Amino acid sequence: MEARMKHPAFVVPSAMQALLALGKSTKSTGLSDELLELVNLRASQINGCGVCVHMHARDLRKAGTSDERIDTVAGWRDAPFFTDAERAALALTEAVTRIADSSDPVPDEIWNEVAEHYDEAQLSALLLAIAAINVWNRLNAATRQVAGSMGV
Repeated sequence: MEARMKHPAFVVPSAMQALLALGKSTKSTGLSDELLELVNLRASQINGCGVCVHMHARDLRKAGTSDERIDTVAGWRDAPFFTDAERAALALTEAVTRIADSSDPVPDEIWNEVAEHYDEAQLSALLLAIAAINVWNRLNAATRQVAGSMGV
């Protein structure tokens, strides 16, 4: 496998710093790194981004997340390894990632559930994190970046 081109974040001046700054901004609201990585992993699975699936699963393992949680994040609804708050965040991740698949992309049921677990700043950070990983996934997919080849 070979990428179509150098990653756009390395080609456009200051794009990498901007994308990294967006990701970093989500960490100041009290959301755990593990939750943010689970969100990143789930969106990346949906989008078929091998680079990000590899990286976020690896980062979760390095941080001590159990294999049970990592291996079942795609099936979180049927796995007992997630809290209600994590389930709400994963449901939001799926809805926002699949925004074009429904006439009501984020139904009240999902919104109300996630709002029960997270305050406004945390919910804002979740939305920004979901948006950011979707940007990375789309850049990687469009340019066919290869998992494990970017040194991340």
